Amino acid sequence: MTPRQMVGRIAFYVLIALITAFMAIPVLWLLFAPFDRTPTLTASLPEWTLENFAGLLENPYALTSLANSVLLAVASMVLVTALGALAAYALSRVRIPGRDGLLYVLLLLSSIVTGTAAMVPIFLLMFELNMIDSQLGVVLVLSGGLLPAAIFIMKDFMDGTPRSYEESARVFGAGPLQILRDIVLPTVRPGLATIAVWTLVNVWGNFLTPFILLRSPEKSPAAVVLYTFYTEGGQANLGLISAFSLLYSIPVVAMYVFVNRRYGFRFHGGIKR
Repeated sequence: MTPRQMVGRIAFYVLIALITAFMAIPVLWLLFAPFDRTPTLTASLPEWTLENFAGLLENPYALTSLANSVLLAVASMVLVTALGALAAYALSRVRIPGRDGLLYVLLLLSSIVTGTAAMVPIFLLMFELNMIDSQLGVVLVLSGGLLPAAIFIMKDFMDGTPRSYEESARVFGAGPLQILRDIVLPTVRPGLATIAVWTLVNVWGNFLTPFILLRSPEKSPAAVVLYTFYTEGGQANLGLISAFSLLYSIPVVAMYVFVNRRYGFRFHGGIKR
């Protein structure tokens, strides 16, 4: 290795180290600030205390909101994963004129007409269906917004499943649902896991939809309750916000670690090529 190459490699490693340190600062703040008696916006060693978590326990909606977030996220995850898998399997196996064009249009519209742009007609629709202040209504709205992209992703996994497996199962008398349950779904488990985690993360951090559609504080998820830790003048209660943010991030991080260890987020099906 020439001196010039060595200098370039050292500069590259130094740059990577600086970027890593810069990206680690918010994580360090999230780990230290909840245990600091007087947290600030800088990451520093805390004056160790549990008063911030004690303050959360005094809030009647803090822990309830975490349970509400779990309910909304899990319900949407199950709905999007189940319907996405069924629709993707149908689109993958059934020849429909304009199938690919329809799929791209759905994906395009779901990307352009976001929740913010469509909030007024969504609110009017939920009002007509008498689903204002209904967690079921929030689940349906969030799931409907995520389904087009989920179907688009899952179709690639379905296309990678050899049809010879299904044909062999049909020879032995298996029906369509049995083939889907016993042949196709076990093969595309990494895709199902990817869609499940993606849906959970999107719903877990969603603020606008539950903020507009839910009226009762006891039904609000954590993303909405976190907003109440600001004063009317916009001053943030950093102690409560940091403690609540730490609790708020644990379920998603735990699920990511579990799925990553189980599947590794491989973007291909279970068939080895």
